[in-house]
Amino acid sequence: MSDCAVVGVNWGDEGKGRMVDLLTENYDIVIRYQGGGNAGHTVINEYGKFALHLLPSGIFRPGKVNILGNGVALDAENLWNEIETVVSQGVAITPDNLKISSRASLLLPWHRQLDELEENRLSDKKYGSTKQGIAPFYSDKYQKKTVLAGELFYPEKLKAHLADLLEWKNLILTGVYGAKPYTMEKLLAWVDDYCGKIKPFICDTHQYLKAAKAQGKSILYEAQLGSLRDLDMGIYPYTTSSNTLAAYAPVGSGLPSARPEEVIGVVKAYATCVGAGPFVSEWFGEEADALREAGGEYGAKTGRPRRVGALDIVATRYGAEMQGATAIALTKLDILSYMEKIPVCVKYLVDGQETDDFPFPAALDDAKPVTEYLDGWQCDISGARAWEDLPENARRYVEYIEKAVGCPVKYISVGAERESIVIRDI
Repeated sequence: MSDCAVVGVNWGDEGKGRMVDLLTENYDIVIRYQGGGNAGHTVINEYGKFALHLLPSGIFRPGKVNILGNGVALDAENLWNEIETVVSQGVAITPDNLKISSRASLLLPWHRQLDELEENRLSDKKYGSTKQGIAPFYSDKYQKKTVLAGELFYPEKLKAHLADLLEWKNLILTGVYGAKPYTMEKLLAWVDDYCGKIKPFICDTHQYLKAAKAQGKSILYEAQLGSLRDLDMGIYPYTTSSNTLAAYAPVGSGLPSARPEEVIGVVKAYATCVGAGPFVSEWFGEEADALREAGGEYGAKTGRPRRVGALDIVATRYGAEMQGATAIALTKLDILSYMEKIPVCVKYLVDGQETDDFPFPAALDDAKPVTEYLDGWQCDISGARAWEDLPENARRYVEYIEKAVGCPVKYISVGAERESIVIRDI
């Protein structure tokens, strides 16, 4: 089977974890290749309901190998807590089914502290960070001031490296923010505790993947967030600090020679957004409250109410193009079943002109939605398992999206459970 990437097309929170959990059955290896613990992938299966933040969503499938690649912000503390939570519900996690790249950089405690200090400094101009240390971490990584996970196997060199970083970081904490400095004792205690716990999972994943591909094994790449949060191609500066696109998957996974031949772009049947930044099709008031409650739209990591709105064709077409999507997985179609008329943002009004093109970020604040309405179906579709099981208006809605975005819709989610899915032959 060809390698495949499961990626978000919009602002994130599209339902990627649900799709990875479903599709892992067909693959040998699942790799998280970027991002950190700042977003959650919600999965419901025979073990229960989980909000994964760092673990790949394939961890629930016996016999599958899950990898945290070198592109991930490796927060040992949150990862270990997550491992304990998942294991407590009957899921086996060992070095056989979870491997961590020795080239992944460690997200250290001061990264989370700096994230919060900077958001507080920005006040009403904040970026909407989840305060998990992601921006400070990637900033340090590109300044070559992070610690690689593999350094845990070289304790004397690690201590010397940490001492150099500690001196530099304390200058920022105390001089810029007026915060208390870290001590070497406190830092080493954290490293010994949490990094020591994940150390058995750390290995040369590049060599492992190279051998696996030589044996003909297949890879499923799992992204975090979506196209519009990509550092380079998203709604900068209201983005994450890594590349969320499928094009980055080979590099972030640790096997740059690999290429995902399939890219499944996950799109929610309506629009949601956690965090700050432009959101053209956003709803407010009672209309927004009704959709938010119907869809349970609260952040998996933060619990924050998600911003909600009509499906945005302009943003979705752009996002699918940025991802190079070969097929779309449409999630939460069942949530729209209460609507008599379903609004869709089909164009933007920018400077008095209608446009199909996604604007430059600076122009988005003034963009207005141009809305069309499709007939709803107003019946329960959660039991549908085949295309023919869906009511005619639900099929029309799917076909409308497919034509407008220019990408076939292969998967249609009609419930949160693994089996609540319609798979089309396309």
